[in-house]
Amino acid sequence: MNRLQEKYKDYHIILGSQSPRRRELLAGLDMEFEVRVKHTSEQYPEQLAPEKIPEYIAEQKFFALKSELQKHNFLITADTIVVKDDLILQKPTDTENAKNILTTLSGATHMVVTGVCIGTAHRHEVFSALSLVSFTPLSEEDINYYIEKYQPFDKAGAYGVQEWIGYMGIHHINGSYYNVMGLPVQMLYERMLAFEL
Repeated sequence: MNRLQEKYKDYHIILGSQSPRRRELLAGLDMEFEVRVKHTSEQYPEQLAPEKIPEYIAEQKFFALKSELQKHNFLITADTIVVKDDLILQKPTDTENAKNILTTLSGATHMVVTGVCIGTAHRHEVFSALSLVSFTPLSEEDINYYIEKYQPFDKAGAYGVQEWIGYMGIHHINGSYYNVMGLPVQMLYERMLAFEL
C-alpha cells in the first residue's frame, strides 16, 4: 500500500464529478472511488476574483452532496476555469463560440485555475492550483480541424491539453499540467495526506 491507500483504507472515496479527465487523474493515484454527481448551479458572486471562483463552485458542489455522506465517506469535488485578461472563458456553446475562444487563446498566455474541495460530513477544506498556459499562434485551419474532430464543447476554454491541440499548440506551461487537465493531483495527494480525518 502507498501512504494514501493506507490512510484511507477504511474510507469510501467519492468523486463528485462527471468529468472523464478527473476520473482518469484520480485513478492515477491508485485510489478506488465511486463517482456521484448532483447538478448544482455554477453561478458565483460577481465580486469574486477570478482565481477564487473555482474554489467557490467546488465548495457548492461539495455542499450539494454533503447530506448524503455517511461515516467513513470522503468526498472530492472540483471546478476548473480558463481566464484570459480577466475574462472567464466558459465551455463553448457552439462551434462559432469555440472558434472565437480558441482565436482569443491563440498566440497568447492564459490562466487555468482548478478549485478543489475535500472532506467528510464533519469538516472540509478548499484549495486551488493555478497554471499559466502559452499557445503558439493557431491558424484558422488548425482551429477548425480541432473543433471538427475533437468536439471540445464540454471543456472550459474549448480545449483539452491532453488532445491534439495541446500537442501541437502549447509551447509552455508554468505550473501543473494535470491542473490544466482538470485536477491538480500532486496537490490533492498532499492535502489528503495532511487532512485530519
